[in-house]
Amino acid sequence: MSEVLDIDLVQLDYAARLATLLERSVGLWDVVADAHRAGSLDSRIRNRNDNDLLALLVDLPHLTTIAFNGGTAARLGLKVLGQHAERYRIVQLPSSSPAYTLPYAEKSRLWQVLRGY
Repeated sequence: MSEVLDIDLVQLDYAARLATLLERSVGLWDVVADAHRAGSLDSRIRNRNDNDLLALLVDLPHLTTIAFNGGTAARLGLKVLGQHAERYRIVQLPSSSPAYTLPYAEKSRLWQVLRGY
């Protein structure tokens, strides 16, 4: 997101990062509220509880675009959205996780699509 927004978010503490994103009309949401997972791979997620994405959307009537960070987030998020997904521009991004081995330059290039939204 630093490159998409042309601001160094890494230098900010977490609360300032969130505030900076909100100032630029970017929300941050986890599809999964909590789960058991050994290690960091999404394929190891067990006993998952999802956040209530549909309830969140009720409070965001001007939202036009939902971007998912990685395939697992997209798969789970789209399942939760169901037919409501048709109301939004859905952007499926490559995972920002280092475990996803697509070269960083390629990930960054693909994330640049967000600049248009």
